[in-house]
Amino acid sequence: MRIGMQLDHRGGFLESVAELRDLEKAGLGIVFVSELYSFDAVSQLGYIAAATDRLEIASGILQIYTRTPTLTAMTAAGLDYVSGGRFTLGLGVSGPQVIEGFHGVPYEAPLARTREVVEICRKVWRRETLEHQGKYYRIPLGPEQGTGLGKPLKLVNRPVRERIPVMIAATGPKNTALAAEIAEAWEPIFFYPERAKEVFGAALDEGRARRDPALGELGIHVDAPAAIGTDVADALGAARLRLAHYVGGMGARGRNFYFDLACRYGFAAEAARVQDLYLDGRRRDAAAAVPEALVRGVSLIGTPSEVAERVSAFAAAGVTTLSLSPMGRGADSREGRLRLLEQVAALAG
Repeated sequence: MRIGMQLDHRGGFLESVAELRDLEKAGLGIVFVSELYSFDAVSQLGYIAAATDRLEIASGILQIYTRTPTLTAMTAAGLDYVSGGRFTLGLGVSGPQVIEGFHGVPYEAPLARTREVVEICRKVWRRETLEHQGKYYRIPLGPEQGTGLGKPLKLVNRPVRERIPVMIAATGPKNTALAAEIAEAWEPIFFYPERAKEVFGAALDEGRARRDPALGELGIHVDAPAAIGTDVADALGAARLRLAHYVGGMGARGRNFYFDLACRYGFAAEAARVQDLYLDGRRRDAAAAVPEALVRGVSLIGTPSEVAERVSAFAAAGVTTLSLSPMGRGADSREGRLRLLEQVAALAG
């Protein structure tokens, strides 16, 4: 099982990248750089590529609505080039609050658009003369949509790889099935291994039944709050706050993917309570209302033996990359994060 981390640069980006060199030596296999509504991920990934030697890098995630499909392909090829073939293109749809609220782009047809984006990217990487006549993307544009002067082109440069790995972030049944069908890897959020088969199994089976064998086995990349020790109350509290933020406050009432996931895990009543409290502005109370079973089920928090059991549970559920989100006191220091990585890497090894 490969061990990864989400880049956390609250203490400074340059400092975090310098720390990556030590983490790489200690066994870190991949680093994920998110792109929400802060600095772009691409410039940071390019900097990391130059500052590391073997560490794999991934966007975690680029939103499909914020770049044209062709630019997404060009960007991925460029990052794969400067990293010497170490890049994974993480894609996702985000949500209406960010896409419409920050980017001013309609949040529509996420599944169909994702499929077309991936198809276009792979054509670009193969250096095909690019022609695509889909429902949502027409390349080149016809005279009814533009000047009529566009002509089919192909990428000038030769990519390091004509098949850059694609990872799709997904939690709903339809987009999970899509990820299992067309992507090299699937990235669920708040993955609960003991309940994964019940919640995701049918969708994964559906997608795998249509999967091109040339894609290989589906990788499963999971992020988990992590802390190891005998006193982890602070880490559990941080994980609770994170879950409350997503289940209670991400999206709107009736349109919250993370709330829906908690319900599918069997915590419908608890999720409703968390959401009510969070939307009423009672965020600490909302965090306290997150059920203990959910917090521990999606986390790697506890004593060494407890975390070893959790690592085994993730492995048994098919997880191929376990990405750590350090929580609690250990998350605040370089030494603490390094020690956490070493411990989890030893358990996973």
